Amino acid sequence: AAEGCSAMTFISFMGAVEIGLIYALVALGVLISFRVLDFPDLTADGSFPLGGVVAAVMIVGGYNPWVACLCAALAGAGAGLLTAWLNVRLGILQLLASILTMIALYSINLRIMGGPNVPLLGAPTVFSRFVGEGNAWWVQPIVLAVIVLLVKLALDWFFASQTGLALRATGANPRMARAQGIATGRLTMGGMALSNALIALGGALYVQTQGGSDISMGMGTIVIGLA
Repeated sequence: AAEGCSAMTFISFMGAVEIGLIYALVALGVLISFRVLDFPDLTADGSFPLGGVVAAVMIVGGYNPWVACLCAALAGAGAGLLTAWLNVRLGILQLLASILTMIALYSINLRIMGGPNVPLLGAPTVFSRFVGEGNAWWVQPIVLAVIVLLVKLALDWFFASQTGLALRATGANPRMARAQGIATGRLTMGGMALSNALIALGGALYVQTQGGSDISMGMGTIVIGLA
C-alpha cells in the first residue's frame, strides 16, 4: 500500500511538472510584455484560451496537432498585435487597450468553439507519437521540456540579434530608441505579437494535456505568468 501511495505521489508530482512547463511558456510571454517592453498587458487572459480553442477546434476538425499549435500561436500573435495597435496607432492607454482585447476575445473564443467547451478525448495530440500505454505521465513532461528549451534558446538568439536589441532598447528607453532611428511603434507591435504567440502556444499545449478546451480556462493566466 505504501509503494502504491508513493507511486501515485510521484505521478502527481510529474503532473505538476507538466503544468509548470506549460506555464513556463506563459511566463516567457509575460516576460516580453511586462519586463522587456514595459507594457502592462492583460491580453494573456484572452490569448491563452484563444490558443487552446483554436488548437482544439482544428484537432477535432482533423488537422495535424502541430499545425494546430502553429495556428494557435498565430492567433495569439494577432491578439497581441491588436492590443499594441490600439495603443500605438489609436493612442489608447496600454492597460485599457489590453482589457478591451481581453474582453473581446471572450466572445470570439465562444464563437470559435460554438459552445462553452470542446472535448479532445481520443483525438490525436502532439504527444500521441511519443506516448505508449501507461507512460504518458513521464513522456509528456519530457516532450514539454524539450519544447520549452527550444523556445528559450530561440528567444536567447533573438534577443542577441540586432532586432532583439532594438526591441529591448524600445522597452528600456523609447525616447532614446527613437532618437537612434528605431521604429519603436513597429517593434512594440512585433514584441506584443511574439509575447501573446508564446502564451497562446501554452494554451494549445494545455488543452492537449487536459483533454479539451473550456471557455473559463484563461482565468488568472496573467497572475500565474507574473508569479
